[in-house]
Amino acid sequence: MATVKHFEDLDVWKTARGLTVLIYRMTEQGAFSKDFGLKDQIRRAAVSAMSNIAEGFESQTQPQFIRYLGHAKASAGEVRSQLYIALDVGYLTKEQFTQAFDLADKAIRQIYRFMSYLESHPESRRISEEQAEYNV
Repeated sequence: MATVKHFEDLDVWKTARGLTVLIYRMTEQGAFSKDFGLKDQIRRAAVSAMSNIAEGFESQTQPQFIRYLGHAKASAGEVRSQLYIALDVGYLTKEQFTQAFDLADKAIRQIYRFMSYLESHPESRRISEEQAEYNV
C-alpha cells in the first residue's frame, strides 16, 4: 500500500466530497431551497463530514485522525437522518432520497473501515518530516 501524502487522495474523502456536492445540488431545488433551516443544517453536516476527514489527516497524529474520523462518521449519519425529513415532507423523491442515502451510507462504511484499519495498525501513521530543512 502506497503512502497517501494528501487527504485529496483518500477514497473516503472523495466519497464525502461527492456527498457534499449532491446535497448542495438537491437543496437548490424546489421547496427544499426555501427551507433555510433544514437546507443549512444538511449542508453543514455534509461539509463537516468532508472537512473532518481532511482536518484529521492534516493533524498528523493517528489518535487525532481517528477522533476526527469519528466526527466525520457522525456528520454523515446526521445527513442520513436529515434525508428522512426531506423525504417525509416531500422535498425529495424516493429516487433522490435513495441516491443520497446510499452515498451517505457508503461514506459511513468507508470511514468505519478506515478507522478500524488505523486502530489495528498503530504504526501506519507515524509523524515524519521528509527532508525537512530548517533555515533560520
